[in-house]
Amino acid sequence: MNEQFYFRQLLAGRDFAVGDDVATSMRNFSYALGDRETGDAILVDPAYRPSELVDMVTADEMNVVGVVATHFHPDHIGGTLTGDQHIAGIAELLALIEVPVHVQAEEAEWVKARTGVSDDALTLHHDRDQLDVGTVAVTLLHTPGHTPGSQCLLVEGRLLSGDTLFIDGCGRTDFPGGDTLEMYRTLSERLNAVSDETVLFPGHLYAPESFLSMGHVRARNYVFSAKSQEEWLAMFAS
Repeated sequence: MNEQFYFRQLLAGRDFAVGDDVATSMRNFSYALGDRETGDAILVDPAYRPSELVDMVTADEMNVVGVVATHFHPDHIGGTLTGDQHIAGIAELLALIEVPVHVQAEEAEWVKARTGVSDDALTLHHDRDQLDVGTVAVTLLHTPGHTPGSQCLLVEGRLLSGDTLFIDGCGRTDFPGGDTLEMYRTLSERLNAVSDETVLFPGHLYAPESFLSMGHVRARNYVFSAKSQEEWLAMFAS
């Protein structure tokens, strides 16, 4: 255990955004992580009530110095969900504090279109870029499939997976920007180097557990049952 490492897993509708029916039904996780010694912290996927997340981090005597967006969907970073239903997210957060929003380069146009933030607000990354939060090193993994620029965060024995991988199942590939074959490559190749001891922290509470080791996820999650690209496409391609 690294006692210097600051980490919180926060469930929308329970830990923040209490009373928000959409947040409660969507069961999103947001995350805060950082370096207790320097006081630097980042928020991962701050949606619904980003001001509450900032306040929670501040109450822990930490300072939000950046945001990481795992992908562009509004339940993770804000924007229009359906019809005219608006979810607060990074645009509202940037109105409170001026910090960089870290995204994969392939996701930038989608993030801007969904949230209305400018180019200046975004810091673009590529696969395996390192983001330093104080002395805490975060590796940003480009994991397309659910969206073109989906990314996971690998930090201190944890994998924060957004909607790329859940404890049971994986992100859908039938939304705009989704790609079934890229999802197979992500699960079978891009995440293959993530050890079984690494603990998965997903973007939604879609299982009885909030987190689980990758070894247990690989053993029970049906998305790892396909032994070839052809078998995967037969299972999942529409």
